[in-house]
Amino acid sequence: MVRLTRLNHAPLVLNSDLIEHIDITPDTVITLTTGQILRVLETAEEVVERIVEFRRRIHGLELPRPAEPDQDTAEPIE
Repeated sequence: MVRLTRLNHAPLVLNSDLIEHIDITPDTVITLTTGQILRVLETAEEVVERIVEFRRRIHGLELPRPAEPDQDTAEPIE
């Protein structure tokens, strides 16, 4: 589920599995497999990023954070 915002600024939580396609017009228009059409404030790119982030989270595929060097074992820079 991804959190989006309708054009009237009402919050919306969308089941991303129902998205058929996203059109980029002056508004972002999401067409669902049910035939329902949603217009949201977020850009198509933001919608896709939120979907990817959601799916990574539910499948345990968080991107690893870069390791910070251990201050005790780091070699001095000369």
